[in-house]
Amino acid sequence: MDIFNQLLQGFATAATPINLLWCFVGCALGTAIGVLPGIGPAVAVAMLLPITVKVEATASMIFFAGIYYGAMYGGSTTSILLNTPGETASMVTAMEGNKMAKSGRAGAALATAAIGSFVAGTIATVLVTLFAPIVADLAVKLGPPEYFMLMLLAFTTVSAVLGKSTVRGMTALFIGLAAGLVGLDQISAQARYTGGVPELLDGIEIVLVAVGLFAVAEALYAVLYEGRIVDTQNKLSRVHMTRRDWRRSWPAWLRATAIGVPFGCIPAGGTEIPTFLSYATEKKLAKGEDRAEFGTVGAIEGVAGPEAANNATVTAAMIPLLTLGIPTSNTTAILLGAFQNYGIQPGPQLFTTSSSLVWALIASLYIGNVMLLVLNLPLVGLWVKLLKIPKPYLYAGILIFATVGVYGMRQSAFDLFLLYGIGVLGVLMRRFDFPTAPVVVGMILGPLAEAQLRNAMSIGEGSAMVFVQRPVSLILIGVVVAVLLLPRLARRWAQRRVRA
Repeated sequence: MDIFNQLLQGFATAATPINLLWCFVGCALGTAIGVLPGIGPAVAVAMLLPITVKVEATASMIFFAGIYYGAMYGGSTTSILLNTPGETASMVTAMEGNKMAKSGRAGAALATAAIGSFVAGTIATVLVTLFAPIVADLAVKLGPPEYFMLMLLAFTTVSAVLGKSTVRGMTALFIGLAAGLVGLDQISAQARYTGGVPELLDGIEIVLVAVGLFAVAEALYAVLYEGRIVDTQNKLSRVHMTRRDWRRSWPAWLRATAIGVPFGCIPAGGTEIPTFLSYATEKKLAKGEDRAEFGTVGAIEGVAGPEAANNATVTAAMIPLLTLGIPTSNTTAILLGAFQNYGIQPGPQLFTTSSSLVWALIASLYIGNVMLLVLNLPLVGLWVKLLKIPKPYLYAGILIFATVGVYGMRQSAFDLFLLYGIGVLGVLMRRFDFPTAPVVVGMILGPLAEAQLRNAMSIGEGSAMVFVQRPVSLILIGVVVAVLLLPRLARRWAQRRVRA
């Protein structure tokens, strides 16, 4: 009952005209940022941090939170329509969503993404409200061995599920892992694989790689092969979901929320693992005609699940940020800096020292979710009209936004050369049917996995037995082995039955 009263007080604070205005501006700006390829919420929040000097703390944090989860809504738009994710979290959405758009079902894909985001975000916000301290306590008990095995599970899932060939998936993954090693060693601070280039000392920016592999590669591939491929895009007949779409979407929303929330609560989590796991789950559970749509004309479950998992993770990530002071993504790290600009330190004492701000922020999550649904659904028709833009102008615009977004990060000409070099690599990978998503996953999780492996080996005093001595780690090892072996065993068994 005490939580309910505090939440009501939070709504009273968040519902003041000025705070509602800041929430609306943040949501609208976040959606626009998510729609633009190459520009993410982390960059936007970082650029707007100076407003913390002038704006009151509660209004400022509501504004930044609006940008944060607004960008997650908007990120699905360009993924579905143009196959150019605005954020790495929207990569999985692009795989089925873009195929749906080319099949004339862009409206249904955008609708299920928006409604799924609302459902998952609302459920996750309720869980944040009720169980923040409890879930955070459970997450703290995981150690480096469990984190490393969790990331190993993500690597094997991505490589085994994406693409037609496990070998090609593994090759793409190792390219990403190798790229993640570039820069300064985390412990010895020695330069690794930089080739004497000063710009590489800080490593390769993940945003740069994501934009190069998706946005630039998409534009270059269209230029090189536009005349040699059959355009499968049909005229759009409707911009809403059919009864069959609803029947297929709502279980995916709920399953994805159940997958995404725990990952948001885990320090060192992120949106990449749950979105890939959700996609893998939906692909495994689909049967018959629904399963045949995966990778061909686009399956709506492949959009509904990852988008819901993405937003559930993003919302649940407020739990470790607020209760532990631990950011689980680039954007929450910048939000942590915004708190510190006001002299506020997120952690176990935050709910007592800054109670009104925290509960107003949590209340703004409910309000923002409704605002985003109202903003996104009526605009589905507008976003679908992007498909009618002549392709030369469309791809020229993609290249301009990608170039400006990457150059704006560090104002480095070297980054632009690297961007287009990665774009050429993306074209080659598409041409020879290598999945590109494992590259980004390897880059993001590779350095984290390396750090957790080192910490785990330190705990085990150099012995790898530490991974089998801890129950959760041992269970994850079993899951990894199952992901690698069970599909092959099932395939061989099926072949034997056919021969028999």
